[in-house]
Amino acid sequence: MRLLLILSSLILGLSDSSRAEVTKIATGYQYGLTYLPLMVMQEQKLVEAKAKAAGINLTTEWRVLSGPAAINDGLLAGSLQFGAVGTSSLVTLWAKTRKNLGIRAVGALSSMPIYLNTNNPRVNSIRDFTAKDRIALPSVKVGVQAVVLQMAAAQTFGDKEFAKLDPMTVGLGHPEALVAILSGRSEITAHFTSAPFAQIELDKGQGKIRTVLKSNDVLGGPLTFTAVVASTKFYSANPTVYGIYASAFSEASQWINTNKDAAAALYVKVTGSKDPLPFITKLLSDPDNAYDLTPRKFAAFADFMFKVGTIKEKAESWKDLSHPNLHNLAGS
Repeated sequence: MRLLLILSSLILGLSDSSRAEVTKIATGYQYGLTYLPLMVMQEQKLVEAKAKAAGINLTTEWRVLSGPAAINDGLLAGSLQFGAVGTSSLVTLWAKTRKNLGIRAVGALSSMPIYLNTNNPRVNSIRDFTAKDRIALPSVKVGVQAVVLQMAAAQTFGDKEFAKLDPMTVGLGHPEALVAILSGRSEITAHFTSAPFAQIELDKGQGKIRTVLKSNDVLGGPLTFTAVVASTKFYSANPTVYGIYASAFSEASQWINTNKDAAAALYVKVTGSKDPLPFITKLLSDPDNAYDLTPRKFAAFADFMFKVGTIKEKAESWKDLSHPNLHNLAGS
């Protein structure tokens, strides 16, 4: 609530300077429970309502894209003003654009664990994977699942062996990977995924699919799975529009936390999910799945990726990766 009040004050205080700001913004994201706040913003037209209250005519566009690469490209090209990316992608984009666009987090979309599930009965830990195994994840080497897998490998085999499991990884979307691992007839023997896909695999796997690893085990606590990002260039040139968007984002997250049944129904409506409504409500009620803007483990990702050479820029704090509207939060 405190963050929402601050953002509302920012909107009112900056409304006089909004004449030269953009009148249309586009957001890129993917389908999945982690992106629910963006679906709420879209369905309830929260951005438009706040813009109208501030006397601004603002049009929004919501693009469901096929993967993180398309979102990253859109942010870099300027065709997207806001994008939903994994924490590792945020770190990569920050390091790549630090001296020009300056891409940083607008807020965390969700904090939820990711699960490394397997249908291979011989695998009880990551030590048991062999060259015959294939681990499906959305983006090899650089995606949030890929980096958490590298962190786990470094902890298990030593820092120099952080990439030991990389040759076993295969880039595959979560819906396709779910079908593959449930079939048992694919080369895919493991899937590093999040809600609701992880729980669907465990439920429908009927004991044949097990969780080998959770991200909480690797990082010692919850991590921001995905975040909404925007460039510092956009933030500086469009302070009122940015404030409106960030305020709507915060309101959507709060609404999910206090209206879980309605939020589950909205998710099913937007995505066309065939999963039972009580199942989605149960996931939203899981204390492991949190919706708020507070960054979690940004610094841990940045430190690891710098240490292994994935990025060449060192972040001194999680605040380096975040826009100022987040700096008063208890982030990490």
